[in-house]
Amino acid sequence: MVYDYKRVLTIQDISCVGQCSLTVALPIISACGIETAVLPSAVLSTHTGGFSGYTFRDLTDDLPKILEHWKKENLRFDAFYTGYLGSAKQIEYVRDILHSVRKEGSVNIVDPAMADNGKLYPGFDAAFVEAMKPLIADADFVLPNITEAALLTGIDYRESYNEEYVKALSEGLVQLGAKTVVLTGVGYNPQTTGVSVYENGQISYYPHRKIAGGCHGTGDVYASAFVGAFLRGNSAFLSAKIAANYTVACIENTIGDKSHWYGVKFETALPELVRKLNP
Repeated sequence: MVYDYKRVLTIQDISCVGQCSLTVALPIISACGIETAVLPSAVLSTHTGGFSGYTFRDLTDDLPKILEHWKKENLRFDAFYTGYLGSAKQIEYVRDILHSVRKEGSVNIVDPAMADNGKLYPGFDAAFVEAMKPLIADADFVLPNITEAALLTGIDYRESYNEEYVKALSEGLVQLGAKTVVLTGVGYNPQTTGVSVYENGQISYYPHRKIAGGCHGTGDVYASAFVGAFLRGNSAFLSAKIAANYTVACIENTIGDKSHWYGVKFETALPELVRKLNP
């Protein structure tokens, strides 16, 4: 199958063990047939969810040096995908990168990974939420969960909600400057969850089965699959649907293995994802 071969730059941390961030983004997007360049914002020995005594090396000061080299080499990117960023300074540098080494017509996909279940992740505060807003303004696609959308828009977080609440969150993100909103973890009853895509003033919703008990890294798996599917030429809604089905398959392939608590076996479902992109 002939398609437009693109180069995407993904900017987020590397957790060497744990199946999240760059350790899932690089293989998933590459498997989708997209050249995937990486810019690590930090290197951790493991992710922070359940491991203790992990190592952490902040690479913030390296970001502008890397950018200068890329500019010297005249490197350009068709798309950018940003994930977990550890500080307001990193967000500032990332925005500079997005504006400096882009091809004409490039696409910015932003996952504002900073909160879940009504709370910010450890180490983040209200100032970080404010710092994230200019990056949202740069986004062609923003992929928050309900908590992140509520924090960014200033709308009260709710565990139970209706379609009007989801629309208000989506419209609030568009008011911040995002063009299309892909809201994840949207469930209107206890049995299902799903994704809501707000595009050109209209909402499309795709529900799927909710699997009890969360898994680490599924947000990164979802966002990476969305990026790969979209850059392969699919619509935003179809990309959101493909990514949702892939993420569910990754969870289903993992939940029976109690020793695999630190992530999902995303590799086992990659063949099916590739088949979906090559019908």
